[in-house]
Amino acid sequence: MKVITLTEKLLTRHHNTLPAGWQSKKLGDVTSIKRGKFSHRPRNDPKFFGGETPFIQTGDIVSGNGKVTHHSQSLNDLGVSVSKVFPAGTIMMAIAANIGDCAILQYDCACTDSVVGITPRANHDANFFNYYLNDRKAVFRYIAPEGAQKNINVEFLDSLPIVTPPIPEQRKIAEILGTWDRAIETQDKLVKALTRRKQALAQQLLTGKTRLPEFEGKWQTIRINQALRRVFRPIDWSPTIELTLVSLRRRCGGVFLRPPLLGSEYKTKDLHEICAGDFLVSKRQVAHGALALVTPEHAGGHVSKEYAIFENQAPNLLHMPFFARLAQTPRLIHRARVASTGVHIEKLIFDPKVYLKEKIQIPKTVEEQQAIAKVLTAADQEITLQSQYLDQLRQQKRGLMQQLLTGKTRVTVS
Repeated sequence: MKVITLTEKLLTRHHNTLPAGWQSKKLGDVTSIKRGKFSHRPRNDPKFFGGETPFIQTGDIVSGNGKVTHHSQSLNDLGVSVSKVFPAGTIMMAIAANIGDCAILQYDCACTDSVVGITPRANHDANFFNYYLNDRKAVFRYIAPEGAQKNINVEFLDSLPIVTPPIPEQRKIAEILGTWDRAIETQDKLVKALTRRKQALAQQLLTGKTRLPEFEGKWQTIRINQALRRVFRPIDWSPTIELTLVSLRRRCGGVFLRPPLLGSEYKTKDLHEICAGDFLVSKRQVAHGALALVTPEHAGGHVSKEYAIFENQAPNLLHMPFFARLAQTPRLIHRARVASTGVHIEKLIFDPKVYLKEKIQIPKTVEEQQAIAKVLTAADQEITLQSQYLDQLRQQKRGLMQQLLTGKTRVTVS
């Protein structure tokens, strides 16, 4: 009795009940698979680069969203002599690093040996196989042999079990999924455009270069300590206290909740409570944009002494949501970095006393500050809404792929 391995189960999980007209094959039976090449070492020798022939690596495949439409490097004639050029229309698959990611070449390209080129034979559709193989990349990554770096090879792909519908159905499936891709691409462009617009708006409004219609007059310069002060709110620690730990994401990603722990499970007893409206700074990560306003949902959270908590002592002078926006601009993140001690960016320690002495320019009226914060919040909400719709489209496509690429849902071919 043959023992079925886990690998075989994963690769053939849809093969037991083939839809009518579908066939079980090996990938090598229906495609030609050739490995890329770059025989010279080191690979980054500049004498091979800077010519007219596009040269792609695994990162160019990953960033292409199913199509290779751009490249980060190019080869000269000497570089081409140690590489391999594939024609437009070839499916390129990463076999190391981002194992299983696939994209179709939109123009002739040379590529490295961490990539293979897959060309479907007659009566097979490249777009269908591009979707099919991309759908299986999680399996490829799971079963790839362990080593210094996981990878798969041409022999593995040649013997890969696959199921294929007749060519008219392949083309129809690819057409349907292509419609979803175009919708996703359009929505992704919208989200990126909204993000750029919001960044430009923030740059104009937070510097006073553009004023909202109902406001005029020069802005004023203040020191941060005229409005903010550092506060300490130590909690009553006990081994059985349930801690609500929070942290800050880099790149102005905001506050987030960490897994709950008991007091006895955490490394320090010196914890402090945060309140809604506080401005929270990670003393070791501020150079990377780890600073944010505390929203009501995180009020009552706990932080260690690795964080500095600031509260507004002059609400008639400074609107905290406005300040939080201002503090996340490149200029003020730089000033927060300057207000830190250390010789390396990963070793900097934020000094709250120095930071509080920094000067900022703000509108003279809290009403203008509130209006600016409101405009930027509305822009954020629009980005969030459109990003959620983008996520929905991607999720719908994943579900559709699971149905169409296994034949669970059949398509009508005219």
